[in-house]
Amino acid sequence: MTYLDYQATTPLAPEALEAMRSWLSDDFANPHSAHAPGRKAKAAVEVAREAVAALMPDNGTVSFTSGATEALNWAIKGSTGPIVTIATEHAAVLDTVAAEARRGREVTVLPVGSDGLVELTAARAAIKPGTGLVAAMLVNNEIGTIQPIEELATLAKQAGALLLCDAVQGYAREIIPEACDLVAVSAHKVHGPKGVGALWVRDGVTLEPLLHGGGQEPGGRSGTLSPALCAGFGAAARLAKQRFGADRAHVARLHRKAFQALGGAGWALNGSQGERYPGNLNMRYPGLDVARLISDLRDIAFSAGSACASGSGRPSHVLKAIGLSDADARSSIRLGFGRYTTEEELLGAVERIDAAAREQRFAA
Repeated sequence: MTYLDYQATTPLAPEALEAMRSWLSDDFANPHSAHAPGRKAKAAVEVAREAVAALMPDNGTVSFTSGATEALNWAIKGSTGPIVTIATEHAAVLDTVAAEARRGREVTVLPVGSDGLVELTAARAAIKPGTGLVAAMLVNNEIGTIQPIEELATLAKQAGALLLCDAVQGYAREIIPEACDLVAVSAHKVHGPKGVGALWVRDGVTLEPLLHGGGQEPGGRSGTLSPALCAGFGAAARLAKQRFGADRAHVARLHRKAFQALGGAGWALNGSQGERYPGNLNMRYPGLDVARLISDLRDIAFSAGSACASGSGRPSHVLKAIGLSDADARSSIRLGFGRYTTEEELLGAVERIDAAAREQRFAA
């Protein structure tokens, strides 16, 4: 199996698995207990917290959550005032913002251009004094575009608003801008385990709790933490920091090779070519039946878009937002690759995908 769906999830790093082992067996104590085994578990959680925070801006605190969806819900529902966000955000933001709107909160959803980048003119008009929260994704999960977070953060600061950065796809892959006030991340996107994420909160920023109970985490998040999941996340974050330059260079090289193979073969790139994370290659081929393509190439794992919306039958809201027709949106595929992808397997898969797409056209 050739795995090319890194935006959906990443392979668990061996180092992360090893870091989790003892906490899944002998070291089972509750990290919130005062006895010696509990203090040992608590110490492991704190080591992991430091590792995750090392890839964040300065002057803030990491609170562990069950994942990025919880972190984003907490940041949005725990803040106050009108919200400004972007049409290509993840459903964890857009659906949460819509829920807040139903409760009477003012919401503005900004458009994007054909490159997938937010229209800053519209942003300047919308982010005005009185705005409470600006929510923007660093790297888009479907098309890989990198939003101008620094510019949005400046506008937010001028308006007295907080800037929430959904850094799920950008954490450990791009530098997270220092101007962010809130940052949501997820372990399983950076070769860590599923079921754990984090919300980084800038010092001085307060949020209403999303989950009430024991208030175990900084900021008041309640619930018993899993030392195993936290340790796995911490190990993955530590490794990602060590390999930051090597991983970036590897992914950039893979992107160049894959794009060269498809760029002149009737395929078109979705989203900005320059402002993008190179480990995401979202391409469309006129008239392509993506469901049939995926079925014909079952030993290659790739997708038609976000795993969170798979099976809905609706064309991608991200591809629609950049101006694609329903037909073009449904003729698009997403190839995601990273640290453990080899050039040989990627190019072999790309060659087979291209051949199968051409075969569809000739058979039509």
